Amino acid sequence: MTMYGYAGKILRLDLTRHEAASIETDKYRAWGGGHGMGAALFWDLCRDKTITDGRHPANVCCVMTSPLNGTIVPSAGGRCEVVGVGVGMDPVSWFTRSGFGGRFSTLLKYAGWDGIVIEGRSEKPVWVDIRNDRVEFRNATGLWGRDTWATQQAIWRLAGARPGTRKKWRDLNDSVPAAQAAGGDMGRTTQKPAVLCIGPAGEHQTCHAALIHDAGNGAGQGGFGAVWGSKNLKAISVVGTGSIPVADAEALIRARLVTKKKYVVNYEQPDFRAWTRLGGFPRPIIQVPAPTKDRRPQSCQACINGCRTRYNVGYGNESACQETSWYGPFSRRVAKTPAEDIEINLRCADLVQKYGFNSFVMQTGLHWLEHLHEEGVMGKGCQIPSELPWSEIGSLAFAERLIHALSTRTDIGRDLADGWVPAARKWGREEDLRTGAMQFSYWGWPEHGYDPRAELEWGYGSIMGDRDTNTHCFNQIFTTVSAAFAFGLPIRIEAEEMVRLHARKLAPYAQDRPEVFDYSDANMYSEAVAQLVRWQQHYCRFWKQSALYCDLKWPDFYNTNVPGMQGATASPDAGEHVFWNAVTGDRLTFVDGIERGRKIWNLDNAIWVLQGRHRDMVHFSPYVYETKYEKGELFPFYMWPCRDDSGQWSYTDLMGRAMDKARFEEWKTIFYRLEGWDPRSGWPTRSGLEALGLRHVADALQAAGRLGKEDA
Repeated sequence: MTMYGYAGKILRLDLTRHEAASIETDKYRAWGGGHGMGAALFWDLCRDKTITDGRHPANVCCVMTSPLNGTIVPSAGGRCEVVGVGVGMDPVSWFTRSGFGGRFSTLLKYAGWDGIVIEGRSEKPVWVDIRNDRVEFRNATGLWGRDTWATQQAIWRLAGARPGTRKKWRDLNDSVPAAQAAGGDMGRTTQKPAVLCIGPAGEHQTCHAALIHDAGNGAGQGGFGAVWGSKNLKAISVVGTGSIPVADAEALIRARLVTKKKYVVNYEQPDFRAWTRLGGFPRPIIQVPAPTKDRRPQSCQACINGCRTRYNVGYGNESACQETSWYGPFSRRVAKTPAEDIEINLRCADLVQKYGFNSFVMQTGLHWLEHLHEEGVMGKGCQIPSELPWSEIGSLAFAERLIHALSTRTDIGRDLADGWVPAARKWGREEDLRTGAMQFSYWGWPEHGYDPRAELEWGYGSIMGDRDTNTHCFNQIFTTVSAAFAFGLPIRIEAEEMVRLHARKLAPYAQDRPEVFDYSDANMYSEAVAQLVRWQQHYCRFWKQSALYCDLKWPDFYNTNVPGMQGATASPDAGEHVFWNAVTGDRLTFVDGIERGRKIWNLDNAIWVLQGRHRDMVHFSPYVYETKYEKGELFPFYMWPCRDDSGQWSYTDLMGRAMDKARFEEWKTIFYRLEGWDPRSGWPTRSGLEALGLRHVADALQAAGRLGKEDA
């Protein structure tokens, strides 16, 4: 029986024995793909689910695709999900996730694999060479010490067309399954192998270590570069010449054409230009301006937006968003011209990509380090000794010295490599988590720039999960509206219309309940907001992190191209489920996907519980409760829809408030009850797990003495 959308096999790598085996995908198909499939594999294959550091030899790391990868599904064809126990969180490094784009998932699928399970630890450095169904463990001693770009270039030479020939392709006929080869010349490709690898940060097993693919695709949060470094795994290279069967090619093409014509921004449309004048973005979101002679958009496989950029100057290519701006506030101190400032920041983007370093930690972390230096605590001969040239902060030379130290466990990197919050304790700076000088809000992670005292769904979603949530489902409300206020431009959508458009899509928990977007003081601890957080967690666990729809494109709640501004999400012509069904042949509804996400979310929570999670651990850093939110990362205000006492909606500045700890505890109880978990412990119950088909999970929790009570 054909499994539409799937390659049919999952690659299982035993690094200890240098052995490769396969797992039938069909066993895990009910989990969809991506995060769901990876979490289920982790549950089955990780023998010790109590480990609390991803560098433990028992950790199982899964790199997973979805049935949509390698197809033409808009902004879903090129994503990839990584799961396993992470590194550097506080007080526990949870089972966690990360994701990246590009073409790795596509070539993995074309090689005949739906994902990769990585177990054990190699005695010496290795890289894995995948060419269709042929898998080889190769010596990586010569690659160890190289940055991520040099590593990929070396592997391209080793696994690409042989040097000295005129071939522009690699002949893989000897590794093509006979059934595929019989259909034609399936053994040749002009593609360079897709390589996922670590750099110096991963080799030194630092908590900032990322996995890097091509020039600018990275799995940053979670410290999975350190996980690979602990396993002596330098890289995985894959090239494939197969294809992915789809159930209904006509329906797939039709839905893509509808999306492109109806929902996608055209750079030439006046409406696009009107929206971008706000400093914000139209929907669907686009992160780069219209093409110019200096730069062009660049996309992941099958994307129809293009949030990455290729510049004619040759640096900063394929990076986007935070990694191109982490040094921005500092570089402007030394840059003499705007062009010089841009150059420093783009070169800093290349710097973190090469080192395999997660620049997200620098969003607030570098401000804290500078604070320590200015206070006279950090520097030469200081309480926290550092030989870094702090007087040169803002220069490219300082950035390189800093990233080198943090990636190689030198200078202050020796202490920060195992987590920034533990380092703060070691340095006697725990008080900074009370004053807000160190804005690391949850689980040892820094704020994303969206303060939990203001952007509730972001903060609540992060603390109820395992890491900074980094899911932009509703975040564009803030960015678009705040940008308009910042530049004194008219609001295109008033608050009441904004919340109505969003709430229409929130089946099954909050559909047509605009009160879920009331972020006012009076509503911030309500059942309505708890339902919003539930919806986002369940939607993302399946549609974003398992089906692997892009975070910046989906969900599409409202769309400025469409009369009435109804977005593509859940629509009958181009909704998420429409593409899923066209590829897989399923009859999944949009709400079915939300329910699958709830199942995956419950499995994740069960793993956290085995790692030691209890509701008593679930709290923000002290400054979130003890100080008011007074300073914005992007703007001097934080606009969000709120209702007044008469029920009237308006965009309201949410700065100037703190979280009430006692009321947040009450909110947690509401959330746990809605999820069907024991509100006294936060643990899942047997009845809740069995209703989701997770009896075996309930059995494991009961055996560990960590099953929630039913009478709560």
